[in-house]
Amino acid sequence: MRIQIIAIAIITLVASPVLAEVLNGQIVRQNGTGEFVKLDTLVPFSVGFDTFDNDNLYAFDEDQNIFLKEAIKVDIGGQDGQIPAGTLVASHYVFFDSLSGIQIGYVDFDAPILGVAAFQDTMSATDYLANTRVNYISTELRGLEEGDQVWVDEKEPNRLWVYWAGSSPGDYVRIFTGKSGNDLMM
Repeated sequence: MRIQIIAIAIITLVASPVLAEVLNGQIVRQNGTGEFVKLDTLVPFSVGFDTFDNDNLYAFDEDQNIFLKEAIKVDIGGQDGQIPAGTLVASHYVFFDSLSGIQIGYVDFDAPILGVAAFQDTMSATDYLANTRVNYISTELRGLEEGDQVWVDEKEPNRLWVYWAGSSPGDYVRIFTGKSGNDLMM
């Protein structure tokens, strides 16, 4: 009986999908009254061009367990600006859609950040990896503008820092992480 239970547990762990997710975040400083909000993609919503218009820092998980058949270009991180073919990644979206605010904050993931698509061309080129019920609108206006910054924390590779000034249409980035640290222990 005990051997059957152990065998079932092992099969369940091996068959379980490898996930990586947004854990939490925080606004450290801003001119406004926003907070960190993790959105649930099981409930359809639209994102882009002033669909939120508030001072919150938002994040949500896109597709998981993506085996890259070919390398993807990223603006931050990667190996020579790319995440190589053959890498297993998870995709996430972080944005600030304020009418006129400045925000410094961070978002934590449960896996190391491999790369960030921060400009319109790299975001468009990776849209096929989103695979959510989210309606992405005004995609030609996504990315960061001059003066906006995002970076991966040197001491905490699962943390993305943001410093951006939101206005119409907002600031949007896509983050690629590896496997969840919890999943690596299985």
